[in-house]
Order: sequence, then C-alpha cells, then structure tokens
Amino acid sequence: MSDLTGKRVLVTGADGFIGSHLAEKLVELGAKVKAFVMYNSFNSWGWLDHIEKAPASEMEIFAGDIRDPHGVKEACRGCDVVFHLAALIGIPYSYHSPDTYIDTNLKGTLNILQAAKELAVDRVIHTSTSEVYGTAQYVPIDENHPLQGQSPYSASKIGADQMAMAFYRSFSTPVTVVRPFNTYGPRQSARAVIPTVITQIAAGQEKIKVGALKPTRDFSFIDDTVQGFIAASLAQTAIGEVINLGSGFEISIEETIGLIAETMGKSIEIVQDKTRLRPEKSEVERLFADNGKAKKLLGWTPEFAGRKGFQKGLQITAEWFCRPENITRYKQNQYNI
Repeated sequence: MSDLTGKRVLVTGADGFIGSHLAEKLVELGAKVKAFVMYNSFNSWGWLDHIEKAPASEMEIFAGDIRDPHGVKEACRGCDVVFHLAALIGIPYSYHSPDTYIDTNLKGTLNILQAAKELAVDRVIHTSTSEVYGTAQYVPIDENHPLQGQSPYSASKIGADQMAMAFYRSFSTPVTVVRPFNTYGPRQSARAVIPTVITQIAAGQEKIKVGALKPTRDFSFIDDTVQGFIAASLAQTAIGEVINLGSGFEISIEETIGLIAETMGKSIEIVQDKTRLRPEKSEVERLFADNGKAKKLLGWTPEFAGRKGFQKGLQITAEWFCRPENITRYKQNQYNI
C-alpha cells in the first residue's frame, strides 16, 4: 500500500484526543474515513464536533460501542485499514473500576481482531501504550523490554497487545502494534499532567496542584504520533511487529511543569496533592523511548524531538488551551480521574 488515498479507513476512538487528530489527518490525505464514536444519548461526537480543519461532515460517523462484537463487525465491514484506538486510558479510574478496562480494552480489541479476521481487512493498527513497560529496567526502552502491569489499566493493555500478536501468529491477521509514549497536544484530556498544569495556569491560579514530581517521561507531540500511525499503516515491514513511537527525550514531571510555566510567562508555586499520587508500587518512575525500530521500519523520525522540540510542542499546546472557546471545555479546579 503506497498511500491511503481513496482507501476505506476505520478509526475507533475517533471522538478522543489522538483519534480525532488521526481522523482529521486521514481526511486531509484523501482517505475515506469512517469514524467510530461512542454511542451516547446526547449525540455527541466528542472532539469531532470541534475540529477545525477537516469537519466531521467529511467523515462517515459510526456511533456504537467497542464492547459490542456485532456493531464492531458492522463498522469494520468494507474497510481496508482499521486504526484501533478506542480504549479507557485513565489510570486512577482503573483502580476504581478495573472490570470496565477488561471489557473495553481487552474484549474490545478482541472484537476488532475477530472482525478483521472474518472480513479479511488488509491492515489493523492496534494502539498500545508505554505504560505496559512499567518503570524502566533499562534505558532507552526498546520493544524487547519486559512488560509490567503496574496498574489495572496497563495490565489490560498488555492483554490487548498480546491478543493482537496472537491473532497475527495464529491467523496471519495483518496486525501492527504501535506503542506511543506520553502523547500530548491540543484536545488532550485533563487527566494528563500537561493539560492539568496548563489549564490551572490559564485560569489564573498561582498554586498548581499536581501529583508525583520525580518520575520521568518521554513526551511525544500529537503530530508526531499521528505521523507514526500513518507510517505504520503503509509499511509492509511493520506487519507482525511492535513499534515504539517516542521522542527519545527524557524529562521529569517537575522540570516539565517549570517549562510550561516558562512557556506561558507565569511564576507559579507547585503544590503536591496527595489525592493525585498513585499507590507507591503502581507509579511508573521512568519512561524513555528507544525509537530506532520506528526509524528503521517506518522511516519515521519525530519532528518535535529533544528539548527544543518539546518546548515548541508545549507552546502550540498552551496557545490552543488558552483560547476561550477551548479552555471553557475544561474544569480547571477539579481533579479528573
């Protein structure tokens, strides 16, 4: 497959952060996008109701539930490529309601894989997460790093990843597992640290409430993550592979908060909120990606790499969140689990 022009493409989780950006980009590339959104009585299509460049009117909207195998198969019917992003991703909520993570993340993935197998879909791009690695046992983290379920969320994603690879090995289902590291950017959920800090500062707060400060992360700007997904869908060498998408730049949460404040031109005081801390053994202390496999197999290189790239991405992100029409969609004074 040389490009996606004219291809029938399904994006599950298209109403979410990464999914909406991916669906938007796929429309720009000339793909015929079917956007799978979570059915709800408000007829809300999530972020697809608010995207600027490629309106949802240019997509086919499929409202359903990833946990329903019948609806999932119907959504996959006639599609050449499936980008599977639908998932529950909040780590604190996974402590509260782990059953829902198994139903959504593991069984939902099984539904996609079974449908893709039965309908002979050309490619399935399954979304993993760097959380499956847990605290780094060595750095940079390559795809051979041991998997550690340090939260019910990460355990459910490990199961989903293994199911995806099992379908490749058992049935030759053309699956690629893409493993993004800490993606950030416009439209990200307030559950993540970067939007949490930006929205508090934008609301005029000087005392910024956060959780753990010492853990390190490898933050990847949304544009880079989307380009990685698309590259993975086009590369024949990616079939049957697990591929990291990370910037290759490691930074602590505390330093990240300082960079955000500097970017926004504000002086702040960091307040550690105990309610935002993970249980001690559940906290992932270090994430730092080895993206060499993505460069080799996909020809993918992050544009927003290194400290300068991170600062550039933070600037774009902060500017988006600070627009009145965007900041009003976030509850700055409430901790979102």
